[in-house]
Amino acid sequence: MPQLPDFEAWAIFAKVAEKGSFSQAAEELGLAKTTVSKAVTRLEERMRTTLLHRTTRQLSLTESGRLSLERAMRIFADGTAVESEILEEAAVPRGLVRIASTIAFGSDQLARVLPDFMQRYPEVDIDLCLTDDRVDLVASGFDVALRVGPVADSSMRISRLFSFRVPVVGAPAFFDRHGRPEHPTALAKMPAVIFTHIIGADVWHFSHPKHGNCDVEVDGRVRVNNGIAAVPALVAGIGMTALPEAYATRELADGRLEAVLTEWTVAAPPLHVLTPPGKARPARVRVLIEYLRQHFAAQPWAVGIEV
Repeated sequence: MPQLPDFEAWAIFAKVAEKGSFSQAAEELGLAKTTVSKAVTRLEERMRTTLLHRTTRQLSLTESGRLSLERAMRIFADGTAVESEILEEAAVPRGLVRIASTIAFGSDQLARVLPDFMQRYPEVDIDLCLTDDRVDLVASGFDVALRVGPVADSSMRISRLFSFRVPVVGAPAFFDRHGRPEHPTALAKMPAVIFTHIIGADVWHFSHPKHGNCDVEVDGRVRVNNGIAAVPALVAGIGMTALPEAYATRELADGRLEAVLTEWTVAAPPLHVLTPPGKARPARVRVLIEYLRQHFAAQPWAVGIEV
């Protein structure tokens, strides 16, 4: 197996040749003079030739040194350039952000706010993929994933963006027929709309500051794997459900839906932000997450903002 080139030594050699001095090269590189001298000596031993003539007054290139200098300078320049580009990427919001989001949240909420974000950051491009599949961020090349509910992938960098406020909602006519519940247990006798993409979705967990916790098992004619798709059935009075308020703000505002049991709190599913492993998020990703945090902090249906 070929031995890896000594890139560091070649870069140091290029700087020594440029400055014509071990001392000046060491000062500019922020290294000890002995470190610089040893790097060049190590390179010469590896190449089995002399690259620099050393005298007490000056340094000069040998023929081997002269022949190798151009490539050595290119190694130094390329290394400097790649570090500068990465540092700039980490500091300046620029480039493409590939986002994977759940279909309901992505279409109903995220797609609405991204145009404003892009106007604020004109050098950031967006590639939005809506899917309820658990995508592999690294393998699929995504920068950010937004997932609702528990997240088991501990290899990713995970932040909870917020939790949804989840009222129990239904059409006024539905509650006229079935009665407006005064306690969560009454919901067990009412037809529900059940979300099939949530594990254990037929058991709703309630809490109350005075009356404690209560679990209710529900059933119904409609089962659906998307919160937005449940709204027409709710408005039509076919059932009631515990629905993230974000997906029914218009219907609640105009009276087509109403919320009941408002003093009880339904266990709120969190929305998490996932990014690939690593300590540093590029600037384009950092500003996107911060923008989403600030935007959703102003929404009445989002609680527990903590990015």
